[in-house]
Amino acid sequence: MSLSFLIAKRIAFNKQKSFSRFIIRLSITATALSVAVMIIATSFATGFQTTISQKIFSFWGHIRVQHFELGKSAVAEENPIAKNDTVETILKQNSNIAHINTFATKTAVVEKNNEIEGILIKGIDNNYDSLQMKPFLTNGRWLHFNDSMYSKEVVLSTIIAKQINAKVGDTVKVVFINSADGSTTYRKMKVVGLYKTGIEENDKMFAITDIRLIQRINNWNNNEIGGYEVFLKDYKQMEEVSCSFRLPIIWNSKTIKEVYPAIFDWLNVQDTNRNIVFIIMAIVAIINLITCLLILVLERIKMIGILKALGTNNYTIQTIFLYYSAIISFAGVGLGCLFGVGLCWLQKTTHLLSLNEENYYVAYAPVEVIWWQVALICITTFLLCFAALVIPTLLIKKVEPVKAIAFS
Repeated sequence: MSLSFLIAKRIAFNKQKSFSRFIIRLSITATALSVAVMIIATSFATGFQTTISQKIFSFWGHIRVQHFELGKSAVAEENPIAKNDTVETILKQNSNIAHINTFATKTAVVEKNNEIEGILIKGIDNNYDSLQMKPFLTNGRWLHFNDSMYSKEVVLSTIIAKQINAKVGDTVKVVFINSADGSTTYRKMKVVGLYKTGIEENDKMFAITDIRLIQRINNWNNNEIGGYEVFLKDYKQMEEVSCSFRLPIIWNSKTIKEVYPAIFDWLNVQDTNRNIVFIIMAIVAIINLITCLLILVLERIKMIGILKALGTNNYTIQTIFLYYSAIISFAGVGLGCLFGVGLCWLQKTTHLLSLNEENYYVAYAPVEVIWWQVALICITTFLLCFAALVIPTLLIKKVEPVKAIAFS
């Protein structure tokens, strides 16, 4: 054990009451709070982004492949397109793709006991991966698909069901509107399930049924659809995978970020907020530790003078205080890590912090602790603080032994 470390340890763990002891505790507390706030900020930001993104992805997939239609809204009734073997082959050959669904939407009005609500009814087939929507089913079950005829079942959102006073097991009248001439036709359908994603844009608009019903209403052939929904193994590859498709002329692919830009722009703002918190907390921790070490150097000025008089060089004395500051920094970062992760765990298990779901798309603040991010915050904060603490130790070079020993 080096002399510098031995002296630093004796000073740091000295139980004698002094002003410097209070300053050390204050510095450790401030550093711990800074680290805890950074961990909480990044866990909440990641939780928001992951949870809300997954809600949208579960409903629409990661990429939508359709015919290109100039001026057409991204969320609207589609014109019929025939299933394309070339397109399906291109999609299936991509190793990043986990699943492909066909879909179509149709403008409709759902009615029960003279209560009506305008909707877009989304048709899916029996190959749809219902596990994607299972977490959002609040009541009832998923659709059952008949082998011969289209299913006469529908899954409504809890919002739509509340507006028309419908519940699971009820029969509702779904009136389909022909966008070309305004003519209508209707079907009586059984409500078999209710869903709630928390994404108001989906919950207020969409009901889910068998795509064969939409094909029948629109007089489409069995191989005509509205488009393909593509689910990826890693959603972070959306842009890359979408750009990699070499689709035939007229066909077009869009990421869901392009379909719902407002939501994803809002999610990206969380990164900016998190970075601002990081900068502020890092500055607070660094300034706090620099001030602490300056006070400690001034308090130990007599010791510095004696060590210099005994022939100790400046580097050795500087090393004493760097060890000293490292102990303080390590204690602060360690306590901050435990406190930050502990609060995140408490929120994840108890959902203490609730939110307005209409404004934030979630009923409580979601938390996702990623351990490499926590480790990076702790290591980076420690290294930045330690590097900054070299500055106050430079005062040691200017200390004159005679004046320092006489200092009281």
